[in-house]
Amino acid sequence: MNKIDARGLSCPAPVLETKAAVESMHPHRIDVIVDNEPARQNVVRFLESQGYRTRVEQEGESYTVIGTGDREVPEPKPAETAPTSAGKKIMVMVAADRMGSGDDLLGAKLMINFIKTLKEMGDELWRLVFVNSGVKLTIDGAGTLDDLKDMQAAGLTILVCGTCLDHFRLLDKKQVGQTTNMLDIVTAMQLADKVINI
Repeated sequence: MNKIDARGLSCPAPVLETKAAVESMHPHRIDVIVDNEPARQNVVRFLESQGYRTRVEQEGESYTVIGTGDREVPEPKPAETAPTSAGKKIMVMVAADRMGSGDDLLGAKLMINFIKTLKEMGDELWRLVFVNSGVKLTIDGAGTLDDLKDMQAAGLTILVCGTCLDHFRLLDKKQVGQTTNMLDIVTAMQLADKVINI
Protein backbone atom coordinates (compact mmCIF):
# COMPACT_ATOMS: atom_id res chain seq x y z
CA MET A 1 0.00 0.00 0.00
CA ASN A 2 1.17 3.52 -0.78
CA LYS A 3 0.10 6.50 1.29
CA ILE A 4 0.16 10.14 0.20
CA ASP A 5 -0.49 12.95 2.68
CA ALA A 6 -1.67 15.84 0.51
CA ARG A 7 -3.22 17.91 3.29
CA GLY A 8 -2.50 21.60 2.95
CA LEU A 9 -1.73 21.30 -0.77
CA SER A 10 -3.69 23.38 -3.24
CA CYS A 11 -4.94 22.24 -6.65
CA PRO A 12 -3.57 20.50 -8.62
CA ALA A 13 -0.85 19.20 -6.24
CA PRO A 14 -2.91 16.35 -4.67
CA VAL A 15 -3.75 14.93 -8.10
CA LEU A 16 -0.20 15.43 -9.40
CA GLU A 17 1.26 13.53 -6.43
CA THR A 18 -1.31 10.75 -6.90
CA LYS A 19 -0.58 10.59 -10.63
CA ALA A 20 3.18 10.36 -10.01
CA ALA A 21 2.71 7.49 -7.53
CA VAL A 22 0.38 5.57 -9.85
CA GLU A 23 2.64 5.98 -12.87
CA SER A 24 5.87 5.10 -11.08
CA MET A 25 4.75 2.32 -8.72
CA HIS A 26 1.44 0.96 -10.14
CA PRO A 27 0.29 0.16 -6.57
CA HIS A 28 -2.49 -2.36 -5.90
CA ARG A 29 -3.74 0.03 -3.20
CA ILE A 30 -3.14 3.72 -2.69
CA ASP A 31 -4.39 5.97 0.14
CA VAL A 32 -4.48 9.72 -0.45
CA ILE A 33 -5.25 12.08 2.44
CA VAL A 34 -6.68 15.48 1.51
CA ASP A 35 -8.33 18.25 3.48
CA ASN A 36 -10.81 19.84 1.09
CA GLU A 37 -13.75 18.77 -1.03
CA PRO A 38 -12.36 19.76 -4.46
CA ALA A 39 -9.22 17.69 -3.83
CA ARG A 40 -11.35 14.73 -2.68
CA GLN A 41 -13.45 14.84 -5.86
CA ASN A 42 -10.44 15.28 -8.13
CA VAL A 43 -8.43 12.43 -6.60
CA VAL A 44 -11.44 10.10 -6.74
CA ARG A 45 -12.06 10.95 -10.39
CA PHE A 46 -8.39 10.51 -11.32
CA LEU A 47 -8.06 7.13 -9.58
CA GLU A 48 -11.27 5.86 -11.17
CA SER A 49 -9.99 6.98 -14.59
CA GLN A 50 -6.96 4.77 -13.95
CA GLY A 51 -9.02 1.65 -13.21
CA TYR A 52 -9.12 1.85 -9.41
CA ARG A 53 -12.20 1.31 -7.28
CA THR A 54 -12.46 4.07 -4.69
CA ARG A 55 -13.98 4.68 -1.30
CA VAL A 56 -13.63 7.67 0.98
CA GLU A 57 -13.25 7.77 4.76
CA GLN A 58 -13.68 11.06 6.59
CA GLU A 59 -12.10 11.95 9.91
CA GLY A 60 -12.63 15.50 11.08
CA GLU A 61 -11.59 17.86 8.30
CA SER A 62 -9.60 15.19 6.45
CA TYR A 63 -10.66 12.72 3.78
CA THR A 64 -8.77 9.54 2.97
CA VAL A 65 -9.38 8.44 -0.60
CA ILE A 66 -8.63 4.72 -0.85
CA GLY A 67 -8.04 3.34 -4.32
CA THR A 68 -7.76 -0.40 -4.89
CA GLY A 69 -7.02 -2.29 -8.06
CA ASP A 70 -7.68 -5.90 -9.00
CA ARG A 71 -5.23 -8.63 -8.12
CA GLU A 72 -3.28 -7.56 -11.13
CA VAL A 73 -2.16 -3.99 -10.80
CA PRO A 74 -4.14 -1.72 -13.15
CA GLU A 75 -2.10 -0.25 -15.95
CA PRO A 76 -2.34 3.53 -16.08
CA LYS A 77 -4.61 4.87 -18.79
CA PRO A 78 -4.25 8.24 -20.43
CA ALA A 79 -6.66 10.75 -18.91
CA GLU A 80 -7.70 11.82 -22.39
CA THR A 81 -7.10 10.66 -25.90
CA ALA A 82 -6.28 12.99 -28.72
CA PRO A 83 -9.14 13.86 -31.04
CA THR A 84 -9.27 11.55 -34.05
CA SER A 85 -12.09 12.91 -36.20
CA ALA A 86 -11.45 15.19 -39.13
CA GLY A 87 -13.28 18.12 -37.46
CA LYS A 88 -11.49 20.57 -35.21
CA LYS A 89 -11.78 20.13 -31.47
CA ILE A 90 -12.32 23.50 -29.85
CA MET A 91 -12.03 24.20 -26.15
CA VAL A 92 -13.75 27.32 -24.82
CA MET A 93 -12.49 28.63 -21.47
CA VAL A 94 -14.87 30.99 -19.68
CA ALA A 95 -13.07 32.98 -16.95
CA ALA A 96 -15.81 35.44 -15.97
CA ASP A 97 -19.54 35.51 -15.36
CA ARG A 98 -19.94 38.49 -17.73
CA MET A 99 -18.50 39.43 -21.08
CA GLY A 100 -16.35 42.51 -21.53
CA SER A 101 -16.11 45.55 -19.28
CA GLY A 102 -17.87 48.86 -18.95
CA ASP A 103 -21.39 47.89 -17.87
CA ASP A 104 -21.83 44.84 -15.64
CA LEU A 105 -25.53 44.38 -16.44
CA LEU A 106 -24.82 44.46 -20.18
CA GLY A 107 -21.86 42.12 -19.67
CA ALA A 108 -24.07 39.58 -17.87
CA LYS A 109 -26.65 39.68 -20.69
CA LEU A 110 -23.93 39.26 -23.31
CA MET A 111 -22.55 36.21 -21.50
CA ILE A 112 -26.01 34.58 -21.39
CA ASN A 113 -26.36 35.19 -25.13
CA PHE A 114 -22.84 33.86 -25.76
CA ILE A 115 -23.57 30.59 -23.93
CA LYS A 116 -26.89 30.22 -25.79
CA THR A 117 -25.11 30.70 -29.11
CA LEU A 118 -22.24 28.28 -28.39
CA LYS A 119 -24.29 25.31 -29.56
CA GLU A 120 -24.01 26.75 -33.08
CA MET A 121 -20.41 25.48 -33.07
CA GLY A 122 -21.85 21.97 -33.32
CA ASP A 123 -19.51 19.02 -32.87
CA GLU A 124 -16.42 21.23 -33.00
CA LEU A 125 -17.20 22.42 -29.46
CA TRP A 126 -15.24 19.74 -27.61
CA ARG A 127 -14.74 21.10 -24.07
CA LEU A 128 -16.33 23.97 -22.17
CA VAL A 129 -14.27 24.99 -19.13
CA PHE A 130 -15.29 27.41 -16.38
CA VAL A 131 -12.71 29.08 -14.11
CA ASN A 132 -12.61 32.05 -11.72
CA SER A 133 -16.00 33.83 -11.58
CA GLY A 134 -17.05 31.88 -14.68
CA VAL A 135 -18.02 29.05 -12.32
CA LYS A 136 -20.99 31.20 -11.24
CA LEU A 137 -22.58 30.37 -14.60
CA THR A 138 -22.92 26.71 -13.54
CA ILE A 139 -24.82 27.20 -10.27
CA ASP A 140 -28.48 27.07 -9.33
CA GLY A 141 -30.30 30.18 -10.52
CA ALA A 142 -27.80 31.12 -13.25
CA GLY A 143 -29.38 32.39 -16.47
CA THR A 144 -27.10 30.02 -18.42
CA LEU A 145 -28.01 26.84 -16.55
CA ASP A 146 -30.69 25.43 -18.87
CA ASP A 147 -28.51 25.89 -21.95
CA LEU A 148 -25.51 24.29 -20.23
CA LYS A 149 -27.62 21.32 -19.12
CA ASP A 150 -28.87 20.87 -22.68
CA MET A 151 -25.31 20.93 -24.04
CA GLN A 152 -24.14 18.44 -21.42
CA ALA A 153 -27.08 16.13 -22.19
CA ALA A 154 -26.09 16.29 -25.86
CA GLY A 155 -22.62 14.96 -24.95
CA LEU A 156 -20.49 18.06 -24.37
CA THR A 157 -17.91 17.72 -21.60
CA ILE A 158 -18.16 20.67 -19.21
CA LEU A 159 -15.35 21.16 -16.68
CA VAL A 160 -15.77 23.42 -13.64
CA CYS A 161 -12.75 24.49 -11.54
CA GLY A 162 -13.07 23.02 -8.05
CA THR A 163 -10.66 25.50 -6.48
CA CYS A 164 -12.76 28.35 -7.90
CA LEU A 165 -16.02 26.86 -6.63
CA ASP A 166 -14.46 26.46 -3.20
CA HIS A 167 -13.14 30.04 -3.23
CA PHE A 168 -16.63 31.43 -3.93
CA ARG A 169 -18.23 28.88 -1.53
CA LEU A 170 -20.31 27.43 -4.35
CA LEU A 171 -19.34 23.74 -4.28
CA ASP A 172 -22.79 22.66 -3.12
CA LYS A 173 -24.56 24.95 -5.60
CA LYS A 174 -22.99 23.64 -8.83
CA GLN A 175 -25.68 22.10 -11.03
CA VAL A 176 -23.84 21.15 -14.20
CA GLY A 177 -20.41 19.93 -15.27
CA GLN A 178 -17.61 17.91 -13.67
CA THR A 179 -15.65 19.45 -10.81
CA THR A 180 -12.11 19.51 -12.14
CA ASN A 181 -8.55 20.64 -11.45
CA MET A 182 -5.80 22.48 -13.25
CA LEU A 183 -4.14 19.27 -14.46
CA ASP A 184 -7.28 18.29 -16.38
CA ILE A 185 -7.62 21.82 -17.76
CA VAL A 186 -4.01 21.94 -18.97
CA THR A 187 -4.33 18.46 -20.49
CA ALA A 188 -7.47 19.52 -22.34
CA MET A 189 -5.66 22.61 -23.65
CA GLN A 190 -2.86 20.42 -25.00
CA LEU A 191 -5.26 18.10 -26.77
CA ALA A 192 -7.51 20.77 -28.25
CA ASP A 193 -6.92 21.99 -31.78
CA LYS A 194 -7.92 25.47 -30.70
CA VAL A 195 -8.52 27.22 -27.35
CA ILE A 196 -10.83 30.23 -27.12
CA ASN A 197 -10.56 32.32 -23.95
CA ILE A 198 -13.52 34.44 -22.86
